[in-house]
Amino acid sequence: MRCPFCVNEDTQVKDSRPTEDNSAIRRRRSCGGCGARFTTFERVQLRELTVLKTSGKKVPFEREKIERSVQMAIRKRPVEEDQVERMVSGIVRQLESMGESEIPSETIGKLIMEGLEHLDKVAYVRFASVYKKFREASDFEDFVSEIADHDES
Repeated sequence: MRCPFCVNEDTQVKDSRPTEDNSAIRRRRSCGGCGARFTTFERVQLRELTVLKTSGKKVPFEREKIERSVQMAIRKRPVEEDQVERMVSGIVRQLESMGESEIPSETIGKLIMEGLEHLDKVAYVRFASVYKKFREASDFEDFVSEIADHDES
């Protein structure tokens, strides 16, 4: 494994343990060159997934894109990192178990929305504002009204 700091290929595993939900192996590593420490994750990949964009373009699935989107939505929110990891792992497992190798980007967006709705309402609205392309304040108001009506039922 190459060091992300100095690009040295001489790194050593110092500690390995399963993640909390047993979906991956977390490895703490140390670089022999610069002494930096970093963490890697080893996960099972059931199948190669391709994302079918709304434009018709096909791109390789990247778990990191989901993680980045969720991180932006939960920024400065009281959400634990392990909660995010469990949510993202759950989404990836759902995608892999669908039996399709091409997944529409809308499906991924809906799964992220569902996960954020249960994780943090503010993050849910933040993500929705981008995913649903809110253009005006009234778009936020309408969406928040829908959430409030749904929560009351």
